Amino acid sequence: MKKIDYSDIPPLTKKWFEHAKRIGPERAEAARKAIEKMTGESREPRLSWRTGRPPKGPDEKYKTVNMRLHPKALHWAHVQAKRRRIGYQTFINRILLSHAS
Repeated sequence: MKKIDYSDIPPLTKKWFEHAKRIGPERAEAARKAIEKMTGESREPRLSWRTGRPPKGPDEKYKTVNMRLHPKALHWAHVQAKRRRIGYQTFINRILLSHAS
């Protein structure tokens, strides 16, 4: 696998983070319009300025659950998830959903 060359990107220092600011919807819209003007291409406005994702419906929202799992089961989920390059909670959720269908 080819490595990415980051040599042209300055390092992010503590000073940089001290001056960083979260932008609100007005500045995000102004940036979108500036990019449209610069590129000459239309861009769709973001649905949510914080995440860029549409809100989930009531049947799609995840519920927070605490549960006890056997250490071997948890280790297996971690190994399988890492192999698939996904999070272990995502992996466990997919397994449960496949059996619930």
